[in-house]
Amino acid sequence: MTTDNADAEAFARAVNDEAQAVGADFALVFFSQSLIDAATLAEALARHAPTLRHAGCSTAGEITPQGLEEGHMLAILFPSPAFVTADIMVRGLSTSPIDGITGDVEALRRDLQARLGENEDRNIFALCFIDGLSYAEEAVTSAIHWGLDDIPLIGGSAGDDLKFETTRVISDGHAASDSAVIVLIATDVPFQVFKTDNFVPTDEKLVVTASDPDNRIVREFNAAGAATEYAASVGIVPEALTPLSFASHPVVVRVGGEYYCRSIQKMHPDGSLSFFCAIDDGIVLSIAQPKGMVESTEAALADVATRLGALDLVLGFDCVLRRLDAQNRQITREMSELYRSHNVIGFGTYGEQYRSMHLNQTFTGIAFGLPGAAR
Repeated sequence: MTTDNADAEAFARAVNDEAQAVGADFALVFFSQSLIDAATLAEALARHAPTLRHAGCSTAGEITPQGLEEGHMLAILFPSPAFVTADIMVRGLSTSPIDGITGDVEALRRDLQARLGENEDRNIFALCFIDGLSYAEEAVTSAIHWGLDDIPLIGGSAGDDLKFETTRVISDGHAASDSAVIVLIATDVPFQVFKTDNFVPTDEKLVVTASDPDNRIVREFNAAGAATEYAASVGIVPEALTPLSFASHPVVVRVGGEYYCRSIQKMHPDGSLSFFCAIDDGIVLSIAQPKGMVESTEAALADVATRLGALDLVLGFDCVLRRLDAQNRQITREMSELYRSHNVIGFGTYGEQYRSMHLNQTFTGIAFGLPGAAR
């Protein structure tokens, strides 16, 4: 269910009516703060859908049944008894001990088991939505993963339509920044988690030689000004650097034999660069060369469809820099149609979570098959 109407009361009533019709007691809710205030939406849902628990976050664009959109709010309903859920909001990420999150996850697992009763043999996955400006995603993702054992984790960092001012998460009538929401879902519907990206590392290296790790700022690459050195590496004058430049020319780091994107958020007047993820002195980054986004995403979706036997719905978390890169390369329409034709629903993120990793410029998702389909 989706709308670009800013009437939170009407949206909440419509969500409640649909939840009653399909027998759902939980919903994921994603919304543009350019359309609706987080607290207003959460309070409307609590008032007009009092038996429907909900969790979600603000966005940097939405993925609706019509494809890539902006300025919408959407709700995804999980009918019971096919889905059994438990959720929690963790507040004060900047001031609370991160290791306490592992205990919260363990308590959440006990809550879910109590809700499951005799259906303990169901498969479980975890979702997380984190304040995308908290600078805490790596630590939070790791702490959640540690408490999950072998339960797969997937999620996205909340956005604010590229304003970079305030992002919000919501849970059961409450809205907050500097917070994360964790959801556990048990189901007998077959599912697969996956990720895909569209870049290939080159031999061009950038070594971080001066940084502010607490604020994810790089001041120097290769002992030269960060913006100047980056611009020279990608063949752009520093004055011409924009978010589109960073989206089209990502940098990657090698971890355990695999390359992961470390996306640049913005350039500051002093020539330093802010990143979407953790950064520190001594990190070696490689300039990456993008490959076909449509082709790589289509291949990933085809692969999970093959593994599931049939594809019903995909819950997807798509980095906002992929959306910017698609705009820059004039393939937004193709990407939107690809998502629409594969029943992808989700939102544009400021970072993606996949198992124990916080990622950038990646599409992560959980694909659901049809009940009874081969796994």
